[in-house]
Amino acid sequence: MDERVRLLNDQPTRPTGRYVLYWCRWNRRVESNHALRYAAETANRLDLPLVAYERLSCAYPTASDRFHTFVLEGVPHFESQLRKLGIPYIFQLPRRKTTRDPLRDAVLRDAAIVITDDCLRATPSLDVRLEAVDASCIVPMNAIPQRSYAAYSIRPKIHRLLPKYLTPVPAIQLRRRSRETFADLHTHVTAKNIASLVAECDIDHGIPPSTTFRGGRAAAQACLDRFLADRLRRYARDKNEPSLHATSDLSPYLHYGHIGALEVALAVRDHAAAHKLISAEFLEELIVRRELAHNFAHYSPKLDSLSVLPGWALKTIEAHRLDTRDPRNTPAQFDAAETYDDLWNATQKELRLRGKIHGYYRMYWGKKIIEWSASAEDALSTMLWLHDKYALDGDDPNTYTNILWCFGLHDRPWPERPIYGTIRSMGRAGMERKTDVDSYIREIQYLERTGKELTP
Repeated sequence: MDERVRLLNDQPTRPTGRYVLYWCRWNRRVESNHALRYAAETANRLDLPLVAYERLSCAYPTASDRFHTFVLEGVPHFESQLRKLGIPYIFQLPRRKTTRDPLRDAVLRDAAIVITDDCLRATPSLDVRLEAVDASCIVPMNAIPQRSYAAYSIRPKIHRLLPKYLTPVPAIQLRRRSRETFADLHTHVTAKNIASLVAECDIDHGIPPSTTFRGGRAAAQACLDRFLADRLRRYARDKNEPSLHATSDLSPYLHYGHIGALEVALAVRDHAAAHKLISAEFLEELIVRRELAHNFAHYSPKLDSLSVLPGWALKTIEAHRLDTRDPRNTPAQFDAAETYDDLWNATQKELRLRGKIHGYYRMYWGKKIIEWSASAEDALSTMLWLHDKYALDGDDPNTYTNILWCFGLHDRPWPERPIYGTIRSMGRAGMERKTDVDSYIREIQYLERTGKELTP
C-alpha cells in the first residue's frame, strides 16, 4: 500500500456499491490533493464513478458563524472544479447538533469503498472499507516511522526524502465521469446564500466571521500570490515584525485545505529560483517545522495534555507549581482582553477579530497566559479554549504543537526564572526591543474601531 495510505477498518469493499466515495474532511481542493487522486485511481481500478462528499456539522463544541462561513465560502468553487472532472459533489449542512442523520447514511449506503483524508478527526465507524490518505504533508507522516522530538532530529530525515516527494501531483483523470446531481442529498451553496445558511444553523452566532480572511480556493491563491509578489523577498528579514506584514498568512487556508503545503512549497521554490530570492527560511517553517508538528500529532498519545512534554519541562513545572502568580487572570479576563498589558490585549483582540495571531506575538500571548494563570494546566486549558473558539488555524497539528511549545515541547531548558522555571520566558521589554510594539497596537486599535485593515 502507498506510504500515504492507511486502512482504518477491517471491512470489505461493498460489492453492490455504485461509486467510490471521497469523503472530504480536510483537503477541500481539487488541485494537489493526493487523497482525491488516490480516490480517482481507486474508482478507475474498480471501474466505478467517483463521488465527493462533505458534511459540515454543528455538533462540535465551538461551531460558530466564523468557521461555518469560512468553510462555506469555499464550497461553490470546489463543487465547480469537481464537476468539471466528472465528479458529483454532495455537500450536506445539518442545521441541528446531530452526529448521524438519514442523508449521511444514504450517501454511505451506496459507496463501494470510502477514501478520506488522514487528519485529526475521529475515525467514523463504517460498515464498508475505509482508507485514509495523507494529503496534508509533503513527506508522508508514515514515511518517518517514529516520533521526532526536535527540529534537528526530523530535519535530516525530511531532507533525505524531499527529492522523492517534492514533486507535483499528477492531474486527475477518470475513466467513468458522472453527471448525477444527487439533488435530494445535496445542500446548494452560493456566495449569496451563505449568510442565510449560517443563520439557520444551531451554532454560536456570537463569533462573527473574520474581519480579514475569506475562505475558499480563490482567496487562498490570492494570499499565496501576494506573498510571492511582495513578501517572500522580505520574509527572512521581517517575519518577526508584525507591523511589516512579511509572513504568508496561509495558515487558515492550509488548515481548511483550500491550499496544500506541497503546491505552496513548489510555487515558492520556483518563484525564488526565477527571481534569485532566498527561500530557505520560509521552506524551513513550511516543511520542517510544520511536518514536525504533524509528526507529533501522528505519534503522540495525546494532544491536549502536559503529559506529552519532555521530562525536563514536567520537572520544572512541578518545581515551580507553588510560585506566586501576580496578577492571576481568569479565562474570562483573558477572553475579553482585560489584562494590564496593552500588547497582550492587542494579541487577543487580533485573535478575536482576524481569527489569527501573528506567529511571533502568539509566542508572547502564550507565555504570558502561563505567567498569569493559577497553574500550567489552567494555562494550557485557556490557550486551547481560546484557539478553538476564535482561530481559523486552530484545532490543527500546528496549533497543538505551538501551544505546547510554550511549555517546552520541541525546545530546550533555559536559565531558571520564577513561574517558568527552565522553560523559555518572554517579556514585554524583549518585545519592545525586537519589534515595533506601538505600530502593532495602533493597527489592532484601528481594526477594532473600523473593522478594516490599516495596511493592505
